[in-house]
This record gives sequence, structure tokens and C-alpha cells, in this order.
Amino acid sequence: MDTAVTTESEGTVWGGGNRPLGASYGKLMMWFFIVSDALTFSGFLVSYGFSRFKFIETWPIADEVFTHVPFFHGNYPMYYVAFMTFILIMSSVTMVLAVDAGHRMMQKKVILYMFLTIIGGAIFVGSQAWEWATFIKGDFGALETKGGRILQFVKADSGERAALADFAKVLPEDRVKHISNEGIWYEAEGYKTSFSLNEVIEGFKADPNILMRAEQIIPDVEQLRSSENPSDQSKLQELERNYSNLGETGEKAIFKREAALARLNNAVRVVEGANLIRNEYGSRLFADFFFFITGFHGFHVFSGVVINIIIFFNIILGTYERRGHYEMVEKVGLYWHFVDLVWVFVFTFFYLV
Repeated sequence: MDTAVTTESEGTVWGGGNRPLGASYGKLMMWFFIVSDALTFSGFLVSYGFSRFKFIETWPIADEVFTHVPFFHGNYPMYYVAFMTFILIMSSVTMVLAVDAGHRMMQKKVILYMFLTIIGGAIFVGSQAWEWATFIKGDFGALETKGGRILQFVKADSGERAALADFAKVLPEDRVKHISNEGIWYEAEGYKTSFSLNEVIEGFKADPNILMRAEQIIPDVEQLRSSENPSDQSKLQELERNYSNLGETGEKAIFKREAALARLNNAVRVVEGANLIRNEYGSRLFADFFFFITGFHGFHVFSGVVINIIIFFNIILGTYERRGHYEMVEKVGLYWHFVDLVWVFVFTFFYLV
């Protein structure tokens, strides 16, 4: 009978045992979790990509949505989101320093760097909560048609978004804004918008300096103009009849005055901000994916902050000094680097692309 011969070097590398490749059980389980969670986030982002590609003409432009900075008024596209990203990346750097200090058994430095990591994570979570609140509230407002299309308003002189408060005409209607501090609350009716549909329509009709734009992005009309297909020529004529800014590919289509007034007949409600049902910025799927994916990632960051706080106090109490190693800091560091890396992909797909 043949006998398998194993050399000394082969037994060292492939011998297996209780610690294959020298990894502890805890670190190995953390890697299993990271791989499975990475597949989950990948599925979410792939779904987002397919939906965006399918509804590319109505997908909101990130530079026009995320323009807010706390305590500052104005248009600052992507500034605060970039700040949040920088803070999270820097917290990953401090985590690396904490792990390195743990390898050298330097308790005071581990405490310092873990504290900075916790502060960075807390700032990110708080910033994301503020961003959610701002996105939900909105600051412009729009109209929704019977078919679910969004009609937005812009200023004729600057081309910037116009808020409903800039032109809506206050009418003597029996309307009450149902919020608790005004003393009237109707649970069945819920919250009413700042302006009624009639007030917005009448204000738009009375102000020629306010233009209306669709949620659709202008297509490449040069291809239509060069085409000899009758259907393409018919589509081109319809675009020229309705829109005033043809040729500005990639921008939202602005209606001519006559076409805008005709669209008002199909408006059914005022939309302010974004939620899981309606979205003043464009396709409602954008808001659905935004809340779900950023919320799921925010939950990961929040959980990481809580775990870091627990480990932080264990470091202060000298738990890991008595154990003779800081492997727990290294394990939570793997998790923290993972959520940072995921945010890089979320930031790229949601805000940059």
C-alpha cells in the first residue's frame, strides 16, 4: 500500500491545526463577517446602479440636492458631504495608530487614538442625521402631476432653483398648518404643505420671472437633428415646441411659458422635501435608495462607535494590559476600516458619479 510522504516544509504550511494561517478565531470570524457584509452592500449598490441606469433621465443631480452646510445659507454643492468623508477617513487613520500602539503595548497612546476615532465616528453619524433631516425637509418645493412627474421652478435671471416662498401667492383659503405648537392637531389629516396647489399656480402665473423645469434631463438633440428617421424628427419638433434650453445636454429641461402653463393643469399636489413616497428632487427611487443604503451604512458606523466606546473603557481599566495583548482593538479596527471603505463606494456612487 502506498504511503503519502509529507515533507517538513509542507507540514508547516498546510498542516492546518487549530489556527490555520496563524489567525486567531476572533479575527477569522471578523473576516467572515466582513466578507458577508461586503456582499450585502455590493448587492445594494448594484441594485442602485441598475435603477439609476433605467431612470437616468429623471435621476436627481447630486450637485443640486446636497448643497447645504450647517449654519451657512447658500449653495455649497458637496462641501459638507466631502467634509463628512474626510472625517471618516481620518478616523480610520487614528484607528491604525491605535492598533499600532496596541502592538507596542502603549496604553496611553491607545487611549488617545481610540478617543479620536470615537469623536470622528460620532461627528460622522451626527452629520448624516443632519443631512437626512435637511433632505427630508427640503427648501425649494415642487409640484407633482397626475402621472407622478415632478415640476420644479427656477429663476429666469440666474437659472437657480426658486423656492415656492419666492413666488407663491397667498390666497384667502381656509388652511391650517397642523403642527403641535400652533395648538391645532388633526391626526387623520396630517401635515399640510406651506402653500396650497392654487397658491403656487396663481403665483407662477403672476410672475413671469419664474420658469418651470421638468425632472427629465435634456437628451442629445444633435443626434435627432442629424437623423432622417421620421419618428426622431417628430420627437425633435415636440422638444423644440416645449423646451427653451435645448442643446444644453445633461441639464434639466426648462419649459417655454406656454408649455409650462399647460403642465399646471395636470398638477395635483405640492411636494416639499423627500420621503419614501414622494421626492421633490426627482425620481422617488433616488430617495428610497438614499435612505436605505446610507441608513444601513449609518447603522454600521453607529454600531462601531458603540463598540469602540466599550473597548475604550476597557483600555482605560487596563483589561488588555492584563491580557498581554490588544487583539480586541485590532479586531474592531478591521470592522472600522470596512465601514470606511464601504462609505468610499457609497460616496462615489451617490454623490460623485
